[in-house]
Amino acid sequence: MTDEEKSSNGNRGEKVSEDTKLLLPLESLLSAGIHIGTRIKTKDMEPFIYRVRPDGLFVLDIEEIDERIKMAAKFITKFEPSKVIVVSSRLYGTTPVQKFCEITHSTPILRRFLPGTFSNPIHLEHLETDIVIVTDPKADSQALKEASIVGIPVIALCDTENDFANIDLIIPVNNKGRRSLATMYWLLARQVLRERGEIPMNGDLSIPIDDFETKLAEVMTEVFADDE
Repeated sequence: MTDEEKSSNGNRGEKVSEDTKLLLPLESLLSAGIHIGTRIKTKDMEPFIYRVRPDGLFVLDIEEIDERIKMAAKFITKFEPSKVIVVSSRLYGTTPVQKFCEITHSTPILRRFLPGTFSNPIHLEHLETDIVIVTDPKADSQALKEASIVGIPVIALCDTENDFANIDLIIPVNNKGRRSLATMYWLLARQVLRERGEIPMNGDLSIPIDDFETKLAEVMTEVFADDE
């Protein structure tokens, strides 16, 4: 089943408290599939799981996702924007991370993380950083390991199959789907700007979520390039 199919396959029954004001309307969050996990769950992620679907997919708690985005945004604003490093080895995370960094003036590391980027001061690609955001702790394990070695705090987007080793703040979310990652980084970017006072607390970004989404044409281009 594809990520797109997961996000549209009978997930309209998720609910939040009536007095909860979400960062995005519930229907938009559900259609993006940000709450759809995998068929694997770790002990670390159990507190963030709302239920398990009949098809075996674990479902993340929408309210927890929302709250953690707000928490992460507050934390990010404590650091100089250019020293906020955002990592994504996943292709689906490429455009979301690029857009997030453009809007928040952070620094992206996309597709391949070179060993020594954080831990080796004489490395040609060495970066001075205050905080690291990883899109997937498994796919971005090298960045996570090096951040831990040099004592850099880490925010990680965690799916139901991830654990919390070397992570300081987790955001529970579907970290594999195209639309989910686009929505996640759009919401986080908007909330960072709100916390910085660059837009009102009820303000919006000037670009839509669609612009944060990695397009299928980009995916196919890379797939064909890898096959050559």
